Amino acid sequence: MPNMLIADDNESITSILESYARKEGFTVILAKDGAAALRIATENPFDIVLLDVMMPKLDGFSVCKEIRKTSNVPIIMITARGEDFERIMGLEIGADDYIVKPFSPQEVMARVKAILRRLERTTASGKNILTIENLNVDLDAYTVHVNKSEINLTKKEIDLLWTLASNPMHVFSRDALLNSCWGYNYFGDSRTVDSHMTRLRTKLDTVDHPKWTIKTIWGVGYKFETTNEETV
Repeated sequence: MPNMLIADDNESITSILESYARKEGFTVILAKDGAAALRIATENPFDIVLLDVMMPKLDGFSVCKEIRKTSNVPIIMITARGEDFERIMGLEIGADDYIVKPFSPQEVMARVKAILRRLERTTASGKNILTIENLNVDLDAYTVHVNKSEINLTKKEIDLLWTLASNPMHVFSRDALLNSCWGYNYFGDSRTVDSHMTRLRTKLDTVDHPKWTIKTIWGVGYKFETTNEETV
């Protein structure tokens, strides 16, 4: 039975989400403030976390940042705030999706299942380690090494790198990367991809990789370009 953490100080919201989640077969643990959510998430393994932004003691953004230091558990941010910059902020610090109140609990469960299905497809692929020249991406451990030096990337940065490097020389549009790494139901825009890509390339460029690069195709998107297309 999959485990879900629901963190929100509004009991009416946690009650209805818990009810729908249990109907979908989840074991549910509740947290009423950010400090409790972080403690519970640190002490227990979860398959997915629903995380409200505005909570007592510690806000959801801070909780998400702390969780991402040690875990790649899927996180859906839930908030009454709908401004674009806050939605982008949540995704950039490592959230997998973002839902604005008021919402339909059926929609929340649909997004939960969509994220878990994407993870299942990745696991079922049977090939979760990618090596190209001096680049090694391990999707099981969510680690990236270049010249055997680990590069500290966020979950979304690793997802983007995996998508591109798994298809060398293929040009991905920004919309295609949004669909692949955030899901079809993410209502963001191309700025999210561009900001993630800027940080990803900045981190990768701290070490030499002369035989491959992530190249911008102006007006289209991005591609992983290499002088040797063979992958292992």
